[in-house]
Amino acid sequence: MTIQEKAAAMKLDSTQMASKSAEIRNQALVNIARALLENQEDIFRANEQDLAEALENDIPEAVVKRLKFDSEKLTGVVKGIEELIGLPDKVYETQLVRQLDEGLTLVRESCPIGVIGVIFEARPDALVQIASLCIKSGNCAILKGGSETKHTNKTVFSLIYRAATESGLPENCLFQAEQRDEISELLACHESVDLLIPRGSNAFVQYIMNNTRIPVMGHADGICHIYVDKDFDIGKAIPVIVDAKTQYTAVCNAVETLLVHKDAVDALMPRLNEAFRARNVELRATADIADRYGCKLATDADFATEYLDLIISAKTVADIDEAILHINKYGSHHTDCIVTEDSEAAEHFMRMVDSAGVYQNCSTRFADGFRYGFGAEVGVSTGKIHARGPVGLEGLLTYKYKLYGNGQVVADYVSGKKAFHFTDL
Repeated sequence: MTIQEKAAAMKLDSTQMASKSAEIRNQALVNIARALLENQEDIFRANEQDLAEALENDIPEAVVKRLKFDSEKLTGVVKGIEELIGLPDKVYETQLVRQLDEGLTLVRESCPIGVIGVIFEARPDALVQIASLCIKSGNCAILKGGSETKHTNKTVFSLIYRAATESGLPENCLFQAEQRDEISELLACHESVDLLIPRGSNAFVQYIMNNTRIPVMGHADGICHIYVDKDFDIGKAIPVIVDAKTQYTAVCNAVETLLVHKDAVDALMPRLNEAFRARNVELRATADIADRYGCKLATDADFATEYLDLIISAKTVADIDEAILHINKYGSHHTDCIVTEDSEAAEHFMRMVDSAGVYQNCSTRFADGFRYGFGAEVGVSTGKIHARGPVGLEGLLTYKYKLYGNGQVVADYVSGKKAFHFTDL
């Protein structure tokens, strides 16, 4: 069966998927978590095969970190599923009830999007998170993961699919695309697929956007910033910056650029540079910092680079507004942070920085659906339509209007025979 044929079948089953009760969908998630735990050794063996092939093919270290799926990551995804189960059901939730006239009542109700295609990087944990969120939100999903994790993905998907269908979900609730050429087929499924969510490089996301008629939601780069204001607490600044850079480097919410107020440089940089060296972080900075601390001189290209590595660029700025201008010019509208004890400066920064997430005195690594209490995320959206930031359960729902009448016709209202009297109930 081709991707187009499968997508068409999923479209037909999408209403059945949407109609499944919260109890059935939650039980499917319970069974998925159990299946993953009970078959973890099979998963780890498949992952070891992927890791071995990655080494043979000289896959970059940043990618290898993503594709590794060990007991720690398994524990994390299972915990994410458990949190997702505990979230209130949002499918068919009433959002608005308005009486237009006597006996004429308008209701706005949430509902699943339908069929969602998700193309994601070499991260088996992402496959679990995405599939689980789609099930919880009542959506069918076509999943295409990175080829570097093909063995792990196949094993994990088969466990998820079997548990889902045995729990009462439709036959076409989930499908795994395994071949790279299937992406092109997926892009042509505008009659069956309601939304595409690509995760990957800027070039890849742009390619998806430019080669499909299907609506696309997602983000390209993750160029995140931390700005250290003149009124900062060094006891907060050092741990926040170090965590944002080193806790997990190969992710889109890791910090890539540090902006330092000119009056904060002397107090911050000696201790921060020491902390960076202890963790093998390469600092690339503007001349005033580079000359004093013996680090590499940064170029304009550095400030537009998502390193996904133990590298960070740094720049001195005259004031908070210069920092804001830099972020809005070079950033990717993902997540940016200010370190300051000045609440007015923090609010100014958070209002003026045009990003999906704006923080004060905490690591950019908090930009994650699990850490937001969403259970998990299908990705991060840096757009401004439909969903923004970590896209969890609510981001996979849309809504419909239901109008309950009693024989009313528009002609009566146009002629003046009847009149609307809008009343929210």
